[in-house]
Amino acid sequence: MKWRGRRETDAAPGPGPAATDRPSGDGLPRVAAITMSRDSGPVLRRWVEHYQRQLGADDVFVIDDHSVDGSADDLPCTVLRLPYLDKYPFEPSRMGILSGLAKSLLFAYDAVLLADADEFVVADPAKHASLRHFAAARTGTDVAGVLGYNVIHRVGVEPELDFDAPSLLRQREFARFTPLMCKPALKWVDADWAHASHGIRHPFEPDPELFMFHFKFADLGQLELLAEHRHQAAVVEGRAVKSSWSRPTDEIVEALRTAAAQVEQAVAQGELGRFRPGPKRIQSIVQNEGDLWRATGAGQHHALVRPPYVRIPDELRDLV
Repeated sequence: MKWRGRRETDAAPGPGPAATDRPSGDGLPRVAAITMSRDSGPVLRRWVEHYQRQLGADDVFVIDDHSVDGSADDLPCTVLRLPYLDKYPFEPSRMGILSGLAKSLLFAYDAVLLADADEFVVADPAKHASLRHFAAARTGTDVAGVLGYNVIHRVGVEPELDFDAPSLLRQREFARFTPLMCKPALKWVDADWAHASHGIRHPFEPDPELFMFHFKFADLGQLELLAEHRHQAAVVEGRAVKSSWSRPTDEIVEALRTAAAQVEQAVAQGELGRFRPGPKRIQSIVQNEGDLWRATGAGQHHALVRPPYVRIPDELRDLV
């Protein structure tokens, strides 16, 4: 098996001082959060604030991919601004930039977390006080995957998201567990992300104590804006044409409306699923393809309209 991660012969930082010897003095690992964003709207600021609470005020990094909607302006974190990405195809460029940034950060941090601008990762609060506490409990782990959930806007029942409210998840009650979204989000080693961050060139499996809430489908109005931006980028610029970016906006919006109606039916008929998938299902999610390990399953939009739907536990809703 070939792995393109860091080898023992590659230049790498030494073990360094123990966490308790560092200036922070709290004995916890240093973890950085990174994302790449273009015209993500108000959710990006909430993303920054979420990971600053979980990790630290100076430990959040946003790569701005030529945004024009103002979402990346005046963010209270490090923002790296890129020129227009036209040297290579978009997706290899995105994965290369994010993997390269993570490699650099691992010289200063113990672990790096990658999440899209609408993805909020949290650890089980019954066992971990924060993502840094989770990282401390996983000493010796190379890569940790998440349990991925698409948060659903019950169109006609729930109002539009208030991005200035204390909690986003307190405004939404239901989600759909989506195996494809069980991404290798947190890594301690230099291994390249791939397959639109659904895969990585290192073995991993989803961790049953690490959850990711994806807000793409959590607000109808924001979904319409995002889908149209991405569709235009796919059609006009040829970006991510093999992904959901190429889908027409109406098709994506209809998937959410269908899912919202099915949630109401499931609630009325008492047919909600179990929030936490069982161990056998978790173990079946990741597949190995040569030097790549990736989460598999139906695409987001196909999965969204397939029951069962789940109720988000109260103890998690205050974390996002």
